[in-house]
Amino acid sequence: MLKIVHLELKEANELVAELHRHHKPVQGHRFSIGCVDGEKLVGACIVGRPVARLTNYKEVLEVTRLVTDGTKNVCSFLYSAAARAGRELGYKSIQTFILEDEPGVTLRAAGWSFVENSKGGTWVRGNRDRRTDQPMDAKQKWEKRYEHNKSASETT
Repeated sequence: MLKIVHLELKEANELVAELHRHHKPVQGHRFSIGCVDGEKLVGACIVGRPVARLTNYKEVLEVTRLVTDGTKNVCSFLYSAAARAGRELGYKSIQTFILEDEPGVTLRAAGWSFVENSKGGTWVRGNRDRRTDQPMDAKQKWEKRYEHNKSASETT
């Protein structure tokens, strides 16, 4: 049976380094959660500040990494849990970006909505270096908005 557990950033990043297809570990986070199947850690989700500097980090969370070992339903389980945590913490929404060629099935299953396609590109601006070891391809933006006037049981 799948169960959500708290993870320290180091633990989540270790799983990212081991299993993620195209991303490397992150520098920081707001919180990280894991999914265990019995005693085995089968997935991790790292939630942080939005990467885009113009997004209001006081109102919006961003799933910056999500990784699994392929165990069925873990992706949508983690996206749902991250969204519930964000709602309970008082954020207005949670967002994530996936590669343009990914289907988004797990996000849809978790109740998230497709927002738009982004064109991708480098984060390097002027003389401020940014990481260039991440995919720079076009991406899809997905989000889950919260209705804070409803109780938690009404919005799940």
